[in-house]
Amino acid sequence: MNKKTCKICFLAVFLIPFGIFSQTLKENANNDVTNSRKNIITETVAKVSPAVVGINVTEIRQYQNLFSNPFFDDSFFKQFFGDQTTKQKVKSLGSGILVSPDGYIVTNDHVAGNASEIVVTLTNGKQYNAKTVGSDPVSDICLLKIESSPQDKDEKFPFIPFGNSDEAIIGEWVIALGNPFGLFEINDKPTVTVGVISAMGMNLDPIQNRYYLNMLQTDAAINGGNSGGPLVNSIGEVIGMNTIIYTAGGNSGSIGLGFAIPINKVKRIVDELKTKGKIERDFYPGFAIQNIDETIAHYFKLESTRGVIVTQVEKNSPAGRAGFKPGDVITQINEYKINNQQNLIGVLQEFRTNQKIDVKIIRDNTNETINMKLETH
Repeated sequence: MNKKTCKICFLAVFLIPFGIFSQTLKENANNDVTNSRKNIITETVAKVSPAVVGINVTEIRQYQNLFSNPFFDDSFFKQFFGDQTTKQKVKSLGSGILVSPDGYIVTNDHVAGNASEIVVTLTNGKQYNAKTVGSDPVSDICLLKIESSPQDKDEKFPFIPFGNSDEAIIGEWVIALGNPFGLFEINDKPTVTVGVISAMGMNLDPIQNRYYLNMLQTDAAINGGNSGGPLVNSIGEVIGMNTIIYTAGGNSGSIGLGFAIPINKVKRIVDELKTKGKIERDFYPGFAIQNIDETIAHYFKLESTRGVIVTQVEKNSPAGRAGFKPGDVITQINEYKINNQQNLIGVLQEFRTNQKIDVKIIRDNTNETINMKLETH
């Protein structure tokens, strides 16, 4: 072997291990960078994502023929001209949260409450038909159940554990997951946005007889299709269900004001829907009320126009038996402050038949509390 050959062999023996060592250093450096990018948020997203589902809904809606005469709706005319309404299938989408291994899903009533067909898609790409167990339009909460085929009847589904929304902290990190604009269907993965709890206990104006009280406010972006998806804290507990957003002008996207139904309320409604299939609110208060304007506030020497004034009390009604009188100003029911008539109606929806409530009033410039039992006629 000549000197040149020996030199090449020496270099090969020296450089090959060095190349392997260099590659190992590079891989370790890449792994370190990757690991440094992982944090509690990314770990939480990986943990909860499998329990987020996309929901496709088909509703049957009735439409009135625009060119028909309204008199034709009368049963007398229908026998001559037929029914002028038409039925159409309308498809929509939303998000949902798997909350148990046996396939229970919570979502919004405005997503699936009136559905005739429901198909849910999981992150593994599997699709299942689902049925409505019960739905409550007032609170905008709907409970679904996956209908597994016989071969899948023993399948265990991933789910997100409930947290405690009363323990949420203003400023803490939260993650919103869901199916905005149907993007879930592109790769069977939820869209993730991150923000903080920006306010709590928000009582919003009702929308189509749906009442949104004690809501969680977040700046995590929520868009169309996110309704029904989870708002989770940084340790992977669902603390709210994404429901509505505020928009500016003609903009239909997020401007940083999104609201979620607190999960403690969702849990209460879900438990009732499981056992009864509906929420029973068959009580009545037995008083008439009206909003307070500046004139009324001045006459009764009130400090503000917040609250409602009792204008009439029915005899032998819950309000009558509790001792309400015309002129009483209702300012608070239990922990809920009363601002106006719509607000009071929404607050009463939080309670159930035969439940007792504490009503704070102003009577003759004196603060009093009346205990009332919510009873039926």
